[in-house]
Amino acid sequence: MAIDVRVISDSEFPDWLRALNTGFLRSPSVSEEDLADRRAYMGPTRMRGAFDEGRCVATYRTFPQELTAVGGARLPAGAISNVTVSATHRRRGLLSRMIDDDLAESKERGDVVSTLIAAEYPIYGRYGFGPAAWFTDWSIDVPRAGLDRRRSGQPDDGGRIDLVDGAEVRKLGPELHDRLRAVAHGVVSRNERWWRVFTGTAPSHGAPWREPFHAVYRSASGEVEGLLTYQVDEAWGDAKQPLNTATVIDAIAVTTAAERALWGYVCSVDWITTVRTGRRAPDDLLPFFLPDPRAARIVTQADFLWVRILDTVRALESRTYAAAGTLVLDVHDRASLASGRYRLDTTPSGTTCVPTSASPDLTLDVRELGALYLGDESAVRLAALGTLTEATPGAAARTDALFRTSRRPWCPDMF
Repeated sequence: MAIDVRVISDSEFPDWLRALNTGFLRSPSVSEEDLADRRAYMGPTRMRGAFDEGRCVATYRTFPQELTAVGGARLPAGAISNVTVSATHRRRGLLSRMIDDDLAESKERGDVVSTLIAAEYPIYGRYGFGPAAWFTDWSIDVPRAGLDRRRSGQPDDGGRIDLVDGAEVRKLGPELHDRLRAVAHGVVSRNERWWRVFTGTAPSHGAPWREPFHAVYRSASGEVEGLLTYQVDEAWGDAKQPLNTATVIDAIAVTTAAERALWGYVCSVDWITTVRTGRRAPDDLLPFFLPDPRAARIVTQADFLWVRILDTVRALESRTYAAAGTLVLDVHDRASLASGRYRLDTTPSGTTCVPTSASPDLTLDVRELGALYLGDESAVRLAALGTLTEATPGAAARTDALFRTSRRPWCPDMF
């Protein structure tokens, strides 16, 4: 029998969840509590499955999201998650069938882009996704950092740091994150359930809940400008010396003063000898807040947020550019969602992107456009790699002059 790929019904939800757990190598069992909670926020109308003789063997889900473009515009996005194919049904084109249908529906809904976090690098480029934002995770050797251990951990700029509980985080966190989205491109939206899971009032479907510490930075005027959440293990050496590691779960700030103060605080807590920073932008200022930046050792540096352009005109007109200029882009898209030849004009008074029949300056696949979109990738690099073609001499350098950003994009959130 042919494998049926379709949007699932509510009655198929339990089987879909079992297939999801199987694909992620978790116990395939699904509890009634788990089922009830997931039903409350997972709408089956945006969930796809592949069914072989009635059994779900592949899963796929999307949900609405907003992506912050360069300049602060918030783009409607279709966020892809929960993608699995059971080991018994690999290499049969099941993901292709699910994702092709979904991307077409996503554009029809009005989404400008589609987004995902790629578990494996080679999979999603063939569907038009490009790695648009990377992350770096540092491990800070606190004794080597050179910070004055005699300090209290409170900032010396007139601000203050307070420990708060989850209830307070749910009150102040959404507004702070909203302000972050206005100044940091690559950041994605967080809904109300995100904050409930983050503070332990909704199930996370992962490790058992463990209450973290939440540190808030308030400026001299009393305004909340930063929030850092961390957990600490319990480890002591043979010589009765503390060897505790603080693992930062989330750290958001809207001012440099808040960033400096919060990292200084967590590095000043007695008994903490190592701080794991979690996912930060690769050009994060953190190492240079330390007297000895070499105390921050890179543990992981990898691709994170992948972007797939669905509407080329809206995407290119929604972001800002570093200079005035004109480019003609010939965009290829196997799914014909974003393909075409477009003239991009950036001026101090605004940006226009319109279809054109003019000769192209650059010819590129939509996956390369996605990689360039948030300003992190270089067209000159891609031309050297042979993944885009420079039809007009110097066009790749002109593209970089327009698209590249002074700070790298950053997406703090797994989804």
